[in-house]
Amino acid sequence: MTDREPSKNISGGESGGGRTATFDPATAATRAEAVVDRLGELYWTKTYGGQDAFDCLVRTILSQNTSDTASQPAHDALMERYTGGADLVAALAEADQSELAETIQSAGLYNQKSARIVALADEIRAEFGGEDGFDEFVREADPDAVRDRLLEMNGVGPKTADCVLLFAGGRGGVFPVDTHVHRIARRMGLAPADADHETVREHIERDVPAEKCGFGHTAMIQFGREYCKARKPACLDDPEACPLADRCEQVGVYPATDEVVDPSDAA
Repeated sequence: MTDREPSKNISGGESGGGRTATFDPATAATRAEAVVDRLGELYWTKTYGGQDAFDCLVRTILSQNTSDTASQPAHDALMERYTGGADLVAALAEADQSELAETIQSAGLYNQKSARIVALADEIRAEFGGEDGFDEFVREADPDAVRDRLLEMNGVGPKTADCVLLFAGGRGGVFPVDTHVHRIARRMGLAPADADHETVREHIERDVPAEKCGFGHTAMIQFGREYCKARKPACLDDPEACPLADRCEQVGVYPATDEVVDPSDAA
């Protein structure tokens, strides 16, 4: 196994905290766990936790509807402009939105995202006092209560809430579902073909041990970028090209006709 987790991504790469996880693939109790074990052998086996909660929230919002390549420069520019020794929550609560929008424009939807970030900073400052109070809440409060509170915030959906719980809170058993995870889990048959994002999350978190959910999430995203692409998965041209071919039901993938459809359309 080669640990080549991208240094610039939503997890923070090596700077994202966490530690190496160890496991015995021979003990996998479910097919989903066996898939995650294979992904760990292919990529990396990290647990996560330790990021600043508000920074993680901001980073995840910047990543919405765009790629790491686009959102990372926006995050870097934001941190450079607004972390001059001040509490980041306070700095962004008081930020001029137009200036913030200009700062994060590489992330796309910058007017919408800047307004969202300023509003969230103001809300978090009012309720938690700043970065430290929000960190304490995310890391120590009941995880279901944390998730519910995050989901009440404007612009925070399930994937964003789960990323904060995982990368900042270090909570085991949290498997955020983005577009890659949603596609792969249904294509492989780990969740129903017509499952929405929340149903996919429920199936994977039920079938994958808590300590494996973190690297399962990030490694599955990398697998989706390299092998199980939306329009042209590796198995379409060569069934043996995919390192998880023996674990996949290929729902919606038809090599004989060179056709790929959403799993829900194939069901």
